[in-house]
Parts: sequence; C-alpha cells; structure tokens
Amino acid sequence: MPDKRIIPDEISYSAAISACEKGGQWQMAMSLLDSMSSTRVVPYRSSCNAAISACEKGGQWEMALGLLRTMPAMRLVPNEVSCSAAISACEKGSQWQLALSLLNSMPDMKATPNEISYNAAISACAKGRQWELALMLLSSMPDMKVTPDEITYSAAISACEKGGQWQLALNILSTMIDLRVMQQPHQQQQYHYVTINSAISACERRSGCWPWVLWPVGDPHETTQRQEPQQ
Repeated sequence: MPDKRIIPDEISYSAAISACEKGGQWQMAMSLLDSMSSTRVVPYRSSCNAAISACEKGGQWEMALGLLRTMPAMRLVPNEVSCSAAISACEKGSQWQLALSLLNSMPDMKATPNEISYNAAISACAKGRQWELALMLLSSMPDMKVTPDEITYSAAISACEKGGQWQLALNILSTMIDLRVMQQPHQQQQYHYVTINSAISACERRSGCWPWVLWPVGDPHETTQRQEPQQ
C-alpha cells in the first residue's frame, strides 16, 4: 500500500487556529499561522483574525498589532473583526493611545467601526484614566451609526469613576435607565452589577450621594421619583 499522507489545507489550518484561540493558546496559534507560509498554504482572513484574537486573549498586544500590519502583505484586507480584536489587545495591554489610533484608522482600511471596536477603545480610555476621551467616543457613536450597548455605557461610567467625575457617571447611568439599555437577557445581568457598582464607586466619597445612586439596584426600570444630590 502506498503511503497516503493527508496534507492540511486552508480550512484545516483555520479550524486549528480557531481552536487555539478558544483555548487561549496564542503561541500555538502563531506557530500554525507561520507554518502555513512554509507549506505554501494561503491563510484565510478568518485564520489571521483568530490568531489576532488569540494574542489579545494572551495579553500579547504587540504581536496582535504586528499581525494586523502584516495582513496586506499576505494579500488579506483587515475587517472590523481584525481591528476590533487588535483594539481589544491594546486595551488589555493598557495602550489607550494605540487603541484610539487604530480606531481612527479603521476607515482608511475600509473597515467600519462597530460597537465592539468602540467598547474596546472606551475601555482602553477608562484604564488610562482618559474620561474626556471616553465620553467623546461615546458621543460620536451615533454619527457613526453605532448604537451604544450596556458594555459601552459601563465602560464610560468606569472612565468617569476613575476620573472622579461622579456627576457624569450618574448622568450616564440615568441615561441608560431612561433608554432601557439595561433591559437585557438574564445572562447579561453581570453587566448590570458592574455598571451600578462603577457608579456607586464614583459616588462613595460624595456626601449625600448614596441614597440617590442606590435606587436603581432594586429595579432599574422603576419609575419612582428621585432626587439628585445637592450641589
């Protein structure tokens, strides 16, 4: 019987890299991507996206950005998934300047920013204590036809909390409740607590703020009368 060897193709590699990404194995994902070149297998964009995401999950923001930059050399056009994963990698690496730069450069790459891109960039600003930039991004989303979700608002509140802007944090929380943004499925309930806790943290040193900020905890859609703290 002749020796029959199974040669991996683009689909095989893409599936393997995706598995590494889901398993948090960024080194293996990058190794597989590199081996595609040596075996003359042309990578899919999804393969690169999965590798970038693997680097993001592994805290390897430099590798994530490097891979994004090399995609054109592989005749691959980055899309919103590629860029969002790279922005998220910058956020996890506390590189808010790079996150903003990448978000701003997405139109030049013909990639349309989405809520994931903005959420990662706003979170990066929050980590960098850049509350003004975080709110600027939040306010620019409607012009880009991107709808903020609870993760967006939560990141903006966190930015205000870190910047000592308790009034702005409460305003954003009030906006969320008025827009019923917090009306999400049960599996999203974790974000409710994160959001409210960030607002509470922003107010914890403000005398007279507690009674007002605690009212949404029982029912975020309750329409009871509330009083804002005295200035």
